[in-house]
Amino acid sequence: MRFWKYQGCGNDFVLVDGISEKLEIDVPWCVKVCDRHFGVGADGVLYLLPGEEGCDITMRIINADGSEAEMCGNGIRCLAKYASDFGIVKGDEFSIHTGRGKLIATVFKGDDGKVRTVRINMGAPILEGREVPVNFDGRFINQPFEIDGVKFRANAVSMGNPHFITFDDIGEENVRRLGPILESYREFFPRKTNVEFCRIEDGKIYITVYERGAAWTLACGTGACATTTAAALNKLVPFDTPVDVHLPGGWLKITVDSKLQYVLMEGPAELVYEGTI
Repeated sequence: MRFWKYQGCGNDFVLVDGISEKLEIDVPWCVKVCDRHFGVGADGVLYLLPGEEGCDITMRIINADGSEAEMCGNGIRCLAKYASDFGIVKGDEFSIHTGRGKLIATVFKGDDGKVRTVRINMGAPILEGREVPVNFDGRFINQPFEIDGVKFRANAVSMGNPHFITFDDIGEENVRRLGPILESYREFFPRKTNVEFCRIEDGKIYITVYERGAAWTLACGTGACATTTAAALNKLVPFDTPVDVHLPGGWLKITVDSKLQYVLMEGPAELVYEGTI
């Protein structure tokens, strides 16, 4: 099988093309190929598939542990770059069907005609607790929370997949300890959660992320969107203005609409190599 290895801010993926050849989603194969010792190594597998519900193309993503994610911000930029660079889609703006519905991609190309950065309209953030989902009625924004003896204030936001965000300094030891504990804390997160530990400095957001199904990763695009939304709601950063968001693997620019009708994410996507397996 032919595959392409992509990365967006260090969040890396194996992409397979189900438009150029017929493919069926194979979860055990995805787990095997994501293994960094016995496979290619990746945070997840991106399936490019024919468009559904009037969209130009479809994205499905299987995490390294075999679970399926509703959305992946870094992954969708990589998929958009592949689709544009290889002529699967025409024009610089096109639609992608995802687990959270129809999203619009805009690609920006270099002098060589290849895509350098991608902007995705990620749609409206989901703030109602039961829809995120968390076991809480109403918005869970800047609310007190305690787990495993650690108290902090936190926020729950979904960008099609759930995120739990804190801007409190709980110490590096607690960050490393609580990441996996929070992800799997089903009592509060019925579908598990992604976890973002954040700080804001000079108007920029710095994030450490524990991803649902992928553990500690270098970046999380939906996490950057959810975090910037939470920061804007807490009046820590402005609405309607691109905010620089730093993840261990690089920078993204996130803009949150003041009416909360959409969030724009712009960042890089890079083809690392291609091969057969």
